[in-house]
Amino acid sequence: MTTATIAPSEPRALQPDPTPAEAGVRKVRRASHPLRRVSFWVAAAFIALVAVAALWPSLLAPQDPLAIDLGKSFDAPSAQHVFGTDQSGRDVYSRVVHGAGQSVLIGVGATALGLAGAVLLGVLGGLGGRAVDAVVTRVIEVLYAFPGILLALILIAVFGSSAGTQILAVGIATVPGYARMVRGQVLAVRNAGYVQSERALGHSSAHVLFHTLLPNAFRPLTVLVTLGIGQAIVWASALGFLGMGVQPPAPEWGAMLNAGRNYLQQAWWLDFWPGVVIVLLALSLTAVGRAVQTLTQPGGPR
Repeated sequence: MTTATIAPSEPRALQPDPTPAEAGVRKVRRASHPLRRVSFWVAAAFIALVAVAALWPSLLAPQDPLAIDLGKSFDAPSAQHVFGTDQSGRDVYSRVVHGAGQSVLIGVGATALGLAGAVLLGVLGGLGGRAVDAVVTRVIEVLYAFPGILLALILIAVFGSSAGTQILAVGIATVPGYARMVRGQVLAVRNAGYVQSERALGHSSAHVLFHTLLPNAFRPLTVLVTLGIGQAIVWASALGFLGMGVQPPAPEWGAMLNAGRNYLQQAWWLDFWPGVVIVLLALSLTAVGRAVQTLTQPGGPR
């Protein structure tokens, strides 16, 4: 009877314990990771809540935001009306929730319009040669110099006050900032080594453009989209506050601020709640955008 012998395993190399300084650096890196921050998840949860309000407002506020009850005008916040009522007895909470649809639509639409115009100008400037680039640069400078409020007044005179007017005004106003960034990215990527390698391998210009150059040039736009929507919502609300957007009694945050400003002494809640939601949404979108920027930049936390 034979017995099997087991070869002794080689001892594992012992890893030296990290020094206190190294342990501290690792701890700071883990704590600074965007996805480990409570603020990121709070911001993401608030954005998700606003998205639900924009898509399915009746789930959060079943009351009719246009229902008038003059007997309950200027009721303070209570268990029955958590945000109070306005001058016509309408439930402010329902109007804030239902107003999310208009405000988010304007913010997303304006950002999409601004990005579309920016991509067109940026790609033309980055790939069109010196003459085209000079023209694009002048167009961007003119748009930068043109006051956004004057543009809004012109569009309102032509098309009237509406959500579409707000989308046009805010979208066009955001074009130059996006276009300058897109143009710079296209110029940088166009001269990158991997793009030159694609051309040296014999790939067609269309293949290089759509499979290599544009995807790499547009990658930073993912961050700008998040930040831009918050900025567009704030601008659109400002136009609504000035009476240049959706008109009452339609629920829209900027229009609600405009309607409530005459009653600040007796009904502070008319402006307080839509104003708080606008500020919190803008801050939340900024926090998420910064986190995405940190995660996607070279050398970012993993």
